[in-house]
Amino acid sequence: MALQQNGIGSKHNGDTSSHHPSTNGNGEIQHDRAEGFTFTSEPTLEDIRRMQTEFTEERNWSQFHKPRNLLLALVGEVGELAELFQWRGEVQEGLPDWTEPQREHLAQELSDVLIYLVELAEKCHVDLPQAVLRKMALNRLKYPASKVHGSAKKYTEYKD
Repeated sequence: MALQQNGIGSKHNGDTSSHHPSTNGNGEIQHDRAEGFTFTSEPTLEDIRRMQTEFTEERNWSQFHKPRNLLLALVGEVGELAELFQWRGEVQEGLPDWTEPQREHLAQELSDVLIYLVELAEKCHVDLPQAVLRKMALNRLKYPASKVHGSAKKYTEYKD
């Protein structure tokens, strides 16, 4: 259930060194690795929520989009996403060995996951951006940089 909307996902034009948003002469998004990867500012999560609500309502699918069904659909999409990485071993950041069609397939699967996640949050009345802020604050307490720097241990394994 890919949402066809400009701005969701990014076009790389095969330039694997680019990660910071800028546009080329064709108006396509490119990224500059020196600055690190960033997302474009639009659409926002709220924009995505509204677009998906409209998409769902136009098709009279709200009757099917209940929390449990959305969760199961989300899990299915995560499975489809996992298949893209299955049997590849570790892949380098930026996916330099992937073809443009493989990158586009990845963008579509990631978009499906995000769309279902946002819709599930909506149906459960969870303000996802605010929940992320609370969770990041909690993670900072559980994993203080001074204690965990360079370690992959779980927070319960650290001694005070």
